[in-house]
Amino acid sequence: MKETSSRLFSVIDGIFSKSLDQDTIEALEEAMYSADFGVDTTREILAKIKDAYRIDKQLKGKSALDIASSVLKKILIGADVDIDFSANPTVVCLVGVNGSGKTTTAAKLANKFSKEGHGVIVGACDTFRAAANEQIKEWSKRLGFDLVGSQHGADSASVAFDTYEAAMARGKDVVILDTAGRLHNKDSLMAELSKIKRVLGKKNTAAPHHCWLVVDASLGINSLVSAKKFHEEFGLTGIIVTKLDGTAKAGAVVGIYRELGLPIYFVGVGEAPEDIQRFSVDEYINSLFFPNRQ
Repeated sequence: MKETSSRLFSVIDGIFSKSLDQDTIEALEEAMYSADFGVDTTREILAKIKDAYRIDKQLKGKSALDIASSVLKKILIGADVDIDFSANPTVVCLVGVNGSGKTTTAAKLANKFSKEGHGVIVGACDTFRAAANEQIKEWSKRLGFDLVGSQHGADSASVAFDTYEAAMARGKDVVILDTAGRLHNKDSLMAELSKIKRVLGKKNTAAPHHCWLVVDASLGINSLVSAKKFHEEFGLTGIIVTKLDGTAKAGAVVGIYRELGLPIYFVGVGEAPEDIQRFSVDEYINSLFFPNRQ
């Protein structure tokens, strides 16, 4: 998240140990809006900083960041939570718009969960793009996780059903379903996601146990539109934010959490298999406001 951090931090970098003034406060406000924190969060943070400035005209830049950090921590309470793997198998369905990074995320999660001791199997339910099948197959060969593949144009719900049955037969405890990129305004594609849920329900009424929306951080606050639509149509249980390294729109994470109240389970910070991390409120805030502490 270097770009976001540097943009915010550059506003006060020159006066980090010096006193703020009206111009720098306004510059900080503009930087927060440009980072897509949203109106409510930006106003809340700036109100606290302005209150402190009225009391102390010698308020330092570092103190302003500490205030911003404190406000964000309160807003993001509950955003980083543990994953419930109590169901056996636990089914994780990844959904999202085209290009958000679902297939790569599915592979990264399979790799991470496997290293943590889980038996993982992935279902290649993206049957619209032939390239998606090839991509997940290559990841499977490279990282060594089990995969239930499909033919181009196959019924995605059938693939999900077959993956669940394979998990039961092979003793796998985590199922990851990589679905096709869904355009949030396409009712027919949303209907296919609902069909996956119905078909899985025939094997386990609680499946999928997790429905995670994969969000491209570079889309900024625009990602909130699709997040709300997916939540309405499919019933999301969490968020994964990809491409968080270098994006200028990382503040949108706050807006999505504030609007939907869904936990943020993981962030993608690079292209390598290991470049997926559990979301941490403290690490996120430090990367925004105190990048030199990382």
